[in-house]
Amino acid sequence: MKHVIRKLFYDFEKEEKFLNKMSANGLALIEYSWGRYVFGDAPKGEYTYRLELLEQPINHQESQNYIEFMEETGAELVTSYNRWVYFRKKEAEGEFTIYSDIDSKLQHYKRIMVLFLAVAGFNLFIGFLNLHLGNMASIGKPPINTYVSLLSFTITALMLIFLILPLTQKITALKTEKGIHE
Repeated sequence: MKHVIRKLFYDFEKEEKFLNKMSANGLALIEYSWGRYVFGDAPKGEYTYRLELLEQPINHQESQNYIEFMEETGAELVTSYNRWVYFRKKEAEGEFTIYSDIDSKLQHYKRIMVLFLAVAGFNLFIGFLNLHLGNMASIGKPPINTYVSLLSFTITALMLIFLILPLTQKITALKTEKGIHE
């Protein structure tokens, strides 16, 4: 039986915990599409899930080679969304980790940071563009562009507070940990 759950995550580690909790409750991920998770019935705790943001789009040869490598280790590609891939591995096969060292984890966090910064930068650009257009065209008209620019600035600020700063702290902590080990 299929179960659909709609939920948005901004932290991939929390999303992994959610997927692993669903697996522990007997639900296996079948597909994902922007906040829509489709699960099927499975034995409780059958799978462990891991997520990763690929460097290249999924149809790129480098990504295909990486997916083949992951499948050779016993992991299964369940679904993908843009450059995000959802892997699972049977719990009975042992621990499932994607990042074996600090450097690979740092690279992953940096890829996510670049994505967040690009989206925040785009929102900032849209905000300034609408602010400029609103000032040019709002004489005697409702300042719709000003409202759009305020929305864009708000989204950028929220991204900074809830996405970029926590990720920066994680990156800093990993760099500190790496420095201790060297």
